[in-house]
Amino acid sequence: MSSDLCFITVKDDDDGQRLDRWIKKYVPDMPYVLAQKLMRKGQIRADGKRVKPDTRLVGGQKIKIPPFEVKTTDKVKVHKKKITDDDIEFMRSLVIYEDEHVIALNKPADIAVQGGTKTKRHIDGLLEVFKNKEDVIPRLVHRLDKDTSGILLLARSAKCARELGFAFKNRDVRKIYWGVVSPTPDTYEGTIKAPIVKSDGDYEKMIIDDEGGKFALTEYSVIENAGRAAAFVAFWPRTGRTHQIRVHAAEVLGSSIIGDRKYRAVKDEECKLIDADLEGMDLPKRLHLHARRLILPHPMIKGRVLDITATLPTELVKSWKTLGFDHKYKQDPFEELD
Repeated sequence: MSSDLCFITVKDDDDGQRLDRWIKKYVPDMPYVLAQKLMRKGQIRADGKRVKPDTRLVGGQKIKIPPFEVKTTDKVKVHKKKITDDDIEFMRSLVIYEDEHVIALNKPADIAVQGGTKTKRHIDGLLEVFKNKEDVIPRLVHRLDKDTSGILLLARSAKCARELGFAFKNRDVRKIYWGVVSPTPDTYEGTIKAPIVKSDGDYEKMIIDDEGGKFALTEYSVIENAGRAAAFVAFWPRTGRTHQIRVHAAEVLGSSIIGDRKYRAVKDEECKLIDADLEGMDLPKRLHLHARRLILPHPMIKGRVLDITATLPTELVKSWKTLGFDHKYKQDPFEELD
């Protein structure tokens, strides 16, 4: 595969984006290693000036892309999946808030946010459904585990994505998750501070490590409980570590999220009897964790606050009712916290 010399004008929507990521998006046939090599040699330029992979682009700049050739085989050919009418209907059905800058989805628990080796269908791959008249596709600004349902925010522009990114990084976002744990925690409310890091033995699993872990902080409050067996708990993860709520619940509270097969609290004999009782209730076989509410300053409209709520999915409503919990609970248990 070969290409000719070309100049590409940076769109205003890509203002501020790193050059290496921009090349991946607009010159997808150019391997990353080759792009780095061409930058080092000064053959890729922005408005005639030399650049580096982390150079931030400015809308209106002209990027020089020199001719290049890439050897291809049938094994590396990639065919972009076509968006179907069913995809459009599915994605539109998830929208719970939308304006000219932001889209909020209520993500189901059975679809991943981004792709992977074994993941072909995911939210990121279907965002083309929401592209605007200028063919700008919304961007993800945070993630949810595949098994977690609830609010997922999208930004309609690069600037909006940056502003939302700052809000999440600076902890200006109140994130309230609902979960059902078992057994009921001994202490009904509190703050969990426990550093988290990837496990050496299982790179898809996180562990608490006081020395090598990254700072992780979770507020929690028990809303209702069904005796010792289970509790409806609200969580506010002040930091955004991978699997943070699940790890903190199991390892610190000693109360696993129901349906969590990866993070299991140590079970004593009483807990084993509780597990048997819960099995008899025929609760849905899914992670009982839902991103319920997001409260944050609007990233593009000064003075406006976004307060978005995602209703519980049908299968979790069943669990809440079975356990006698209020699935329409409306209070903010962390209202008095800054």
